[in-house]
Amino acid sequence: MESAIDEHLKCPRTRTRRVEDDYTPPYPVWSARADRAVTQVVMGYFGVQSLGAAQQGRACAALMRIARDFTRPDGPLHHDLTHYVDAEGHDNMIAIAYWTDPAAFARWSATPEVDGWWRSEERLHEGLGYFREIVSPRVQHFETMFNTPDRLEGIGVAMGGVSGELQEHGYWGSMRDRIPLSQTDPMSPSGTRAAIGDAPAPGRRVRIAGHEHVAMIRSGQEWTDTTGQERTLYLEEMEPVLREGMDFLRDQGLAIGCYSNRYMQHLDAQGAPLQKSFGLSFWRSLADMERWAESHPTHVAIFGSFMRYVQALNFQLQLRVYHEVSVLKTDEQRYEYVNCHARTGLMNGMG
Repeated sequence: MESAIDEHLKCPRTRTRRVEDDYTPPYPVWSARADRAVTQVVMGYFGVQSLGAAQQGRACAALMRIARDFTRPDGPLHHDLTHYVDAEGHDNMIAIAYWTDPAAFARWSATPEVDGWWRSEERLHEGLGYFREIVSPRVQHFETMFNTPDRLEGIGVAMGGVSGELQEHGYWGSMRDRIPLSQTDPMSPSGTRAAIGDAPAPGRRVRIAGHEHVAMIRSGQEWTDTTGQERTLYLEEMEPVLREGMDFLRDQGLAIGCYSNRYMQHLDAQGAPLQKSFGLSFWRSLADMERWAESHPTHVAIFGSFMRYVQALNFQLQLRVYHEVSVLKTDEQRYEYVNCHARTGLMNGMG
């Protein structure tokens, strides 16, 4: 058993963990590992927003164009294609891409084909919305967790390696304890979001500046390999409770510190849905996220349904679950929205 914090990221603690050194977790989980030369990663969310069936063909074509650009030199090491219907009824198709070298991302995004398409005035007049949410946490500022070591997701695929079994999990507060920065920093938020230039509205290019220590989580599940009782339990008992919690954060999350939440479905290369989903949310702080996880009725219900699920199966699961959590410095965030409605992403609540 080992720490979620890789050896080269450990430092003398000035803040204590929530468990003692001899703590033994109730079941195994693993974390992604990267080469020591990796000091910062890039997670890019490239979205296309549309409304109604008449726009779906053009939206799909735009998403495929973004995905083709990923094959250019210095493109991402891994990407996912996803779909989500937001609270305004708009379809949001998002290509999520991962780099382990910010310089490679900068070169890729500056290529004339990529940069010229994004900056073109045509993006404002096509009837579609577009957005880029680019976060680039340093390795001290994020953590990952997987319930199996053989099929990683998200940034874990790009990082390429995997830990041994982890100690810091299975208790409230373990998410914080897995982030290297937590050894010395409370990761408290400061400042507020701010619109740079135009106020959020359709027909505009809007940039949003994030504040210090915005927290972001991608938390997912794959049920491809489930069968029989397990599949029935997931689809009929666990997933509806999960969806209810995700809808709460989407519709009412601002009051508890959740700026944005998307409950997303993976797509294959042809745009067909896969048996994989995840919630992606941005929070004012890690503490706000923790309070929701530990005490809010919607997450208590999610946690309770999951525990009933694993106990019914005697902890022998084919369901794969994972998450990646980042606590972002101001200079690790860049959000830009083109012709999107005002509740999109980090614009939510600023209109």
